[in-house]
Amino acid sequence: MIFEFTVLPGFNFVTSFAEKFKIPVFKDKLIIPTKLGEGYIKKIDVDADLKLLTHHYTLKQDFHLKRLAPPEGSNFISIVFNSTEIPTNCKGNKQSICTSFKKNGSAIHISSSSLGTETFFPANSEIYFTVLGIEPRFLASLLNVKKTNKIVETILNGKTDFFFHEQMSPDFKHILKQLDEINQQDKLSHLYYKIKIQELLYLLFGKLLNRENETHSSINKADVDKIYNIRTAIISELSSPPSLHELAKTAGMSETKMKQLFKQTFGDSIYNYYQRARMDQASFLLKQAAYSVTEVGYQLGFSNLSHFSRLFQKHHGLTPKKFTSVG
Repeated sequence: MIFEFTVLPGFNFVTSFAEKFKIPVFKDKLIIPTKLGEGYIKKIDVDADLKLLTHHYTLKQDFHLKRLAPPEGSNFISIVFNSTEIPTNCKGNKQSICTSFKKNGSAIHISSSSLGTETFFPANSEIYFTVLGIEPRFLASLLNVKKTNKIVETILNGKTDFFFHEQMSPDFKHILKQLDEINQQDKLSHLYYKIKIQELLYLLFGKLLNRENETHSSINKADVDKIYNIRTAIISELSSPPSLHELAKTAGMSETKMKQLFKQTFGDSIYNYYQRARMDQASFLLKQAAYSVTEVGYQLGFSNLSHFSRLFQKHHGLTPKKFTSVG
């Protein structure tokens, strides 16, 4: 299955998707027919300048979702909350399904709608993400920030293409779940949508405002793809530090450009990102896959377990042994 779309004034994802695959729509909600899979796509017009779109479905075929760059710049900001969950059958299982978590964790993408994107979903995988489309002036009025930084300034002025990546904490997932469970028959449901969306924006822009205040460089789809290939290379081999020279060679970028765009996108240097991913994987293996502290340390390339313990405590506030023992 392939669905291509362009974000233009008046564009409605649900009706366009429905027309493409000949699916009926009832009150801005589309139910995936059994011949294609199961689940739904739901749209909420919270405001003229704020749209909410929830995708929650499993399809029988591979799905290629492609947002095309419009002929002229789009003014909307796209915020995508990818709510990938840890597989329920992973706990206690030391097979590859557990280690795949490091490649498929939840994330938030903030981008200009004029930037083309492509996403591939394998057949029979649960697809669950929420998209906020918001007009910059409306967002600026909500944030009402007196002192901003280069990142938020770039997002609000709409003069250049941008793409930022943030990790999704449990707080985000909790709010997204509440949004998905709102009873639209409730007379105050519209107000509740607004409140919950503002909570998401509060958490997200709190993170973005805490990033270093560095000059922003324009980014295109090819750059985004290269930066994500670099990220994939880093997290695919967490037992050894990344080689900047090899990463740059693989991406076809200079080391200077690679380091600058990576930090701009992910909010951290390549080495710091590697260490954080390493410690996130360590916590996952300890809790979800029931590895021992020694097994985790050696699997992640630590010959000195005391060093592993100190680094883990620095990131998580507890030693690996203590982390494993708490609920």
